[in-house]
Amino acid sequence: MQDLVLIPGLLCTAELYAPQLRALRDVARMQVADHTCCASIDDLVTSILAAAAPTFALCGLSMGGYIAFEIMRRAPERVTKLALLNTAAKADTPERSAGRFALVARAEHEGLGAVAKTLWPGWIHPDRMADAALLATVASMAAHTGVTHFARQQTAIAHRADSISGLAAIGVPTLVLVGRQDQATTVADADVMASGIKGSTLTVIENCAHLSTLEQPDAVNRALSTWLTTL
Repeated sequence: MQDLVLIPGLLCTAELYAPQLRALRDVARMQVADHTCCASIDDLVTSILAAAAPTFALCGLSMGGYIAFEIMRRAPERVTKLALLNTAAKADTPERSAGRFALVARAEHEGLGAVAKTLWPGWIHPDRMADAALLATVASMAAHTGVTHFARQQTAIAHRADSISGLAAIGVPTLVLVGRQDQATTVADADVMASGIKGSTLTVIENCAHLSTLEQPDAVNRALSTWLTTL
């Protein structure tokens, strides 16, 4: 059985991967990484590598994918397989970074709950915006993250390196997965990654937005199981 490190996204906790932690426990020893301890991707990678097994499969969603790219630069020999879920290889534009810091300032003055809800339309499929259980999970993850960790995460994301030029260097079996209706990291972003990583597998999940692991867990579990056991 192989080790699998799962890295959550912005404002997300281990709850993001709850369906996968249940469904994949017979094929992998899973560890959800702490991505709240530092305000730089580089420091987060140092922390995650220190806590991980000597070699491991690696899966990151959104911010988790940004961190995964840095792990691939720093310690490619330790990663046996790579799954990039609802993420992108490009760096932030100055305008996007400014928007992140504006959200942090709002959260510090107005509270994180209200600010987090403004992100939901870009993260959740329109058909799921009335799903009370899903919204409660997303709200719970944001509350557990808190303003301090949110600020660290946004700072790390805003200053991340561009990873497009390094795609060709990735030589492990790679799954690129995206929701068809993902507005935050789009199908076009996934196409760039899949085209740049030789031999990668692109999976587009229908009726799904940014939080694919929670919105369409069965489809994501199938893709991850195939990636872990056959790719």
